[in-house]
Amino acid sequence: MSNKIKSFKNFFWITIIIEILVLIGINVFLGVEIYIPLVLIVVEIISFFYLIDGFGNALDKQSKGLKNILGENAKDAIIDGGVGLLIYDDNYVITWMSELFLERKIDKVGNKLLTWIPEADDVLSGESDRVMVELDERKYLIRRKDDAPMLFFKDVTEVDDYRSKYLNEHIVLGMASFDNYDESTQYVDDAEVSNINAGVRLPLNEYCNDHGILAKRLSDSRYLLILNEEKYGELVQDHFSILSKVRKAAQKMDLTITLSMGFARGSNDLIKLESMVTNLMDLAETRGGDQVAVQVDGHDVEYYGGSTEAAEKRSRVRVRVMSHALRDLIMKSSNVIICGHRTADFDCIGSAMCLSKMVESLHKPCSIIAKSGGIEEKLNNAIKENEAFINDNYNFVSENEALNQLGDNTLVIMTDHHNIKQSNGSKVLSDAKKVVIVDHHRRSTDIGVKPILVYIEAGASSTCELLTEMIPYISSNVDILEMDATFMLAGMIVDTQSWRVRTGARTYDAASALKKLGADGNLAFRWLKDTYDEFTLKANVAVNAQHYDNGIVIALVDDKVMTRSLMSQVADSLLGIENVEASFVIAIDEQNEMAISARSAGKVNVQMIMEKMNGGGHMTAAALQRPKGNMNELREELLNVINEYFEEGVNNESDS
Repeated sequence: MSNKIKSFKNFFWITIIIEILVLIGINVFLGVEIYIPLVLIVVEIISFFYLIDGFGNALDKQSKGLKNILGENAKDAIIDGGVGLLIYDDNYVITWMSELFLERKIDKVGNKLLTWIPEADDVLSGESDRVMVELDERKYLIRRKDDAPMLFFKDVTEVDDYRSKYLNEHIVLGMASFDNYDESTQYVDDAEVSNINAGVRLPLNEYCNDHGILAKRLSDSRYLLILNEEKYGELVQDHFSILSKVRKAAQKMDLTITLSMGFARGSNDLIKLESMVTNLMDLAETRGGDQVAVQVDGHDVEYYGGSTEAAEKRSRVRVRVMSHALRDLIMKSSNVIICGHRTADFDCIGSAMCLSKMVESLHKPCSIIAKSGGIEEKLNNAIKENEAFINDNYNFVSENEALNQLGDNTLVIMTDHHNIKQSNGSKVLSDAKKVVIVDHHRRSTDIGVKPILVYIEAGASSTCELLTEMIPYISSNVDILEMDATFMLAGMIVDTQSWRVRTGARTYDAASALKKLGADGNLAFRWLKDTYDEFTLKANVAVNAQHYDNGIVIALVDDKVMTRSLMSQVADSLLGIENVEASFVIAIDEQNEMAISARSAGKVNVQMIMEKMNGGGHMTAAALQRPKGNMNELREELLNVINEYFEEGVNNESDS
C-alpha cells in the first residue's frame, strides 16, 4: 500500500482511540450508558476495514496491472525487455508507474512529469514522436500513446551501446599526400632526399601510430590510411594537428612541403570508399593543399585546414601536357564557345581573348559569351574604348546566340571559374557534350558539369598567367596582339592586387612574356584608375569601417548601391591600412542583392570564411551574394563565422 493509505489508517486509529476515551469519560463521570456508541464504533471499524481492504485491493490491482492483464510470465517478459508504462493526469502529475520502475526503485507517483523529465515536453507537445532520456545511468526511449495520458518507456541502454560500438567500428578510408614533394626533391642529391623524407614522414608516422591508424606508403609522397569511426573522431577532436606538424617540420628545413588528406566515410563498400577518397584528394590538392577533405557517402564534402596560400607547383611538363590535351580537343571539335563568370573582370575577358586566339590558330570558329551575365564597370569602359579592335578580332555573343551555335561536337571552355552557378553561360554548359575548365581559383566541391579536361591551378595568380604559359605549346601561330596582351596584363594586375599578393616567379615570367608581346603597362593601369566619385566613395566607406580583433575590418554600406567591382576595390584599399589582415565590405550590389566582398593580405583565408556562408572564391579574394534582407543580421553572421574561424585556427595550432 502507498504511504498515503498507511497515514490514513494511522489517523483513523487515533480517531477511534480518542472516541473510546471520550465515551469512557462520559460513563465514569456522568454515569451515562455507552453500549450503543460502542456498537456504532465497532460497526465503524468494520466498515472502515472493509472499505480500506477494497481500496487496497484496487490499488494493488492497479500497481500490478501488467501482471493481472498479461499474467505473471508475460509481465516478467515485459520487465525483462525493459518496457515500462507511466500514467499522468491533466496537470501532468504522475498517477501510476508500472513494475519496471518499482523494481528499479524509481517512484515518482505524485510528482510533476516535466519536473522529473523535462525532455518529455517535445513528446507531450507532439513536436517529436520519441525522445531519448537517461535515468540512473540507463537510457530510455520514450513514446506517448496518442489517445491516452500514457507514456511508454523502452530501456535501450544495451542497444544504444551496441549501436555505438557498431558505428565506431565502421571502416574509414583515408589518404595522405605531401604537397610540393616532387618539386622540393627534384634537384637535390640522395642524401638530402633522405633528410627530407625523415623530416616530413616522421611526424606523419608518429601521428598515425599514436591514433592507431594503419598507414601504408603508396609512393614517395602518398600514403593509404585505414582506420575506423572511433579513431576518426579522435582526429576531429585533435583538429587534424598533423597538418601544422608537417608544415612546421618542412619550414625548419626551409621547404614549402605541406600535407593534404582525404577521408571517405559512411559506406561498407571499399570500392566506393576508394573512389571517394581519390576524388577527395584531388579536391584537397586543387584547392591548394594543406587541408583535409572529408565526405560521408551521400553528403557534401567538408574541409578542415587550408590555412596557407597555395604554392606554385605546376611543372613545365604539366603545362605542356595540359596544352597538348587542350589543343587535341580543339582540333577534334567543330567549333568552340568560351564562357566566363558573371560580372566578368579583366582576368576573365583577358583569358577568353587568349583562348580565342589559340582556337583561331587551329582554324576553328570561336565565340565568347560576353553580352550576357554583366561586365565589370572599368572593363566595360576599356571595351568601349577599344570597340573597333574588339569587333575586328573577336566574336562576342549573348548566351542565347551561343545556344544556337551549340552542337554535339562543340567544345565549351569555362575560363576563370569552374562552377556552373557562377557562369554567364550556364544554359550552354548544361547542354554541352564537351566541357573544359581552365581556372586558378581553389576548387569547390560542386562544379555542376562533367568536364573532360580540368586545369585548375590554385597556385597561379590568374587565369591569364596559366594561358600565357600555354601559348607556345598550343601552336606557333597564336597571334597575340599588343591590345590582347594589355588586357591580359590588366587581368594579372587586378588579381594580384597590383602585384601585392599571389605572386611567384612564374607570375613575373608570364608578365615578362606579355611585355614581350607588346603589353602596355601604362595603358593597363589607366584602365584601372578610379574616377573622382569612386575615390570619394572609397574614402567615405573606409572612414566608416569598423576594426575588430585579429586585424579584421568590416565596412557596412547601407545607404547606397555599390557595384561588386567597386566593393572589391574598397576591400583592397582597406588592406593598405596598417595592421589590417582581412577586409569585408557589405553592401547592396547592382543586382539588388546583399553582397560581401572579402580580401586578405595572405594570413587570413577569406575563402574558408565565405564558404561557411555559402560563398566562395580564393584564399585572398572571396565573395558571396544573398537575396536582399537585413544587412545588420548578415554582419552579425559574418562576425560569428570569423570568430569560429579564428577559434578553429587556434585549436589547429596554425602558425600561417
